[in-house]
Amino acid sequence: MSEKNYSYWLKQSEQLAFARQAYINGQYCDALSGETMEVISPRDGKVLTSIASCDEADIDLAVKAARGAFEAGAWSNQSPKQRKKVLLKFAQLIEQHSDELAVTESLDMGMTISDSSTMNLPGSVECVSWYAELVDKLYDEIAPTHPNSVTRIHRVPLGVVAAIVPWNYPLMIACWKLAPALAAGNSVVLKPSEQSSLTALRIAALATEAGIPDGVFNVVPGYGHTAGKALGLHMDVDALAFTGSTRVGGLYMQYAGQSNLKRVSLECGGKTPNIVLADAPDLDKAADGIVIGAFSNQGQICNAGSRLIVESSIKDALMVKVLERVASLRQGDPLDPETEIGPLVDASHLNNVAQYIDLGKEQGARLVTGGTKAEPFPDKLTGNCYLEPTIFTEVSAEMAIAKEEIFGPVLSVITVDDLDQAIEVANSTVYGLGAAIWTSNLLKMEKAAKAIQAGVIWVNSHDHGDISSPVGGFKQSGFGRDKSAHAFDKYTEFKAVWINLV
Repeated sequence: MSEKNYSYWLKQSEQLAFARQAYINGQYCDALSGETMEVISPRDGKVLTSIASCDEADIDLAVKAARGAFEAGAWSNQSPKQRKKVLLKFAQLIEQHSDELAVTESLDMGMTISDSSTMNLPGSVECVSWYAELVDKLYDEIAPTHPNSVTRIHRVPLGVVAAIVPWNYPLMIACWKLAPALAAGNSVVLKPSEQSSLTALRIAALATEAGIPDGVFNVVPGYGHTAGKALGLHMDVDALAFTGSTRVGGLYMQYAGQSNLKRVSLECGGKTPNIVLADAPDLDKAADGIVIGAFSNQGQICNAGSRLIVESSIKDALMVKVLERVASLRQGDPLDPETEIGPLVDASHLNNVAQYIDLGKEQGARLVTGGTKAEPFPDKLTGNCYLEPTIFTEVSAEMAIAKEEIFGPVLSVITVDDLDQAIEVANSTVYGLGAAIWTSNLLKMEKAAKAIQAGVIWVNSHDHGDISSPVGGFKQSGFGRDKSAHAFDKYTEFKAVWINLV
């Protein structure tokens, strides 16, 4: 038996001591108002702790600390090689505390410990390490001007970067933003989601331990309508990087326009189509990809494959395989390594998802599995946040469950006659984050990849990726890219220096 079995993770959960305060200018501190907010675990409905609930005054304090640190140059004026050394140490410390952080993530938002410990934490460590290694390999440019002049083009940090991240992959998405922003020489104010702030608060102290100067990395928990809005409107924030819903992303664009025209980058909602054509090379692999794509992290993924678009001639055969796999999914305690489906992030979100399930029934879709709460469990967990994996067939592209982001374990199956109709359906939403197509025909693959409006296209797979491959969307899924060297574009500006030689 693996050393890290159910008992191991339960024991780890009992030994946790959570960071509860904001982290500003190199130290933990209460919200200036003294306000706090409870952290309730979706695992069992129990209160884990209370954390600082920051507002405009705390945001202003954090931004001033970030600006002061940037102007002082203790980080921004370091050489890329020096920043690299510190960030590698930061990544090493995250790795050393990975079990603690993995359990915290599972308790805080319900991610299964198997995902948290084998994907989320390693991905976070890799992200920080990758940008650390990359930053001293970026070169400035010389423009091809007249021989009597030299024009240097420098990539320079913007200054103060606000990073506002969601609750579904709290640590990893935070690292996607803070790692390139810090590597480029910026100061960062991170606002984690009020539903999952604990790992962000913990790594703040690790950043200081690694050698990141005071004020360069600040973590300010709070509600979106207070702390988040204050960051969006702050006149001394130079750039804001947001991942979350399309509705809230639109608010941050408004805030930027109402304040200082700060640079905004958005990674927003998605309604990813998973297209399976009759010539798919392997229906078993396609079924695996469909189930993983729709139900990983309880479907709480921006690019979850929530729409299965399948050619009619293979629909029945494919659905047999999909339903078999869904029936075998193990739902239970997120701290059990055998669990594949944990709870949704909170009871309010579960109710939102349940409303979509009711709407699907009302609009004529056929519920073939799931659709109800899945508790109590044998171990008497009472979080009231568990929902069975749910699949609808006989879905039309006009139904709400086929067009709107549900962000839960709900799969809508849409039948089409051919590739052209599949592409039309795939593009029939306001989103364009990701898309997948399963085919053995190279021409069809190329046609789909060109025609589908999405930032990432997977062929004969779903949601595969690497830190070197960019992530971002088209249409109302946002703009700007996380991951890859392209992420530096969000946190740097180009400065041209023209020198006359005669």
